Amino acid sequence: MTHKVYPKIFRIGVTQDWDSNWFSDKKYKENLKEDWKIREVLTKEFNKGVIEKINIKRLGEKINIIIRTARPGLLIGRGGGGVETLSKKISKVLGKKEVKIDIEEVREPSISASLLAQQIAIDFERRVPYKRAVKRAIGRALQGGKIKGIKIRVKGRLDGVEIGRNELFRKGRLPLQTIRADIDYGEARAECTYGSVGIKVWIYKGEADIPGKTRYKGEKSS
Repeated sequence: MTHKVYPKIFRIGVTQDWDSNWFSDKKYKENLKEDWKIREVLTKEFNKGVIEKINIKRLGEKINIIIRTARPGLLIGRGGGGVETLSKKISKVLGKKEVKIDIEEVREPSISASLLAQQIAIDFERRVPYKRAVKRAIGRALQGGKIKGIKIRVKGRLDGVEIGRNELFRKGRLPLQTIRADIDYGEARAECTYGSVGIKVWIYKGEADIPGKTRYKGEKSS
């Protein structure tokens, strides 16, 4: 029997990093709850397809939130007013703690697993047939030739059928058992009129260059 492993956790410290970068012995529970509140505020504030990743860093009582997005103008607003409003809203939720927000632009959203999963969820909610939505997403991801493989799994009452099922779509290589493989993983949920549909996306971007790691004899470089 096989064991299911979350792709990002499997590669932490090799090709992936933590989404929350801080350490606390005494305030661990409190900080964890605050992180959850921050992510909840941001996901409710913006629609699907806007935010790719939220990274939280702490230095004492100061909280630095780095938001990776495909639409930075929407978050920044006119004259940076959007960021200031967002900071005040999060600070109020956390009990008036000092909050700083940095915006990073995702230059190629078509090869971001998280944004791709969110876009498929948007299509499902708009009642686009699931096969068309998934194949369109795969086509967009492979168009530039910058990725080596993609896998998408959808699960639920697809197109409103009575019995739920899951279907897998795959194209190219996807070496999930290799830690050195740069696998981008994202998931989303579509809230359709007939129920929820889960979407999972894996994107293989090639082998990561890991310092100090030597290749096995006869192993080809990508």
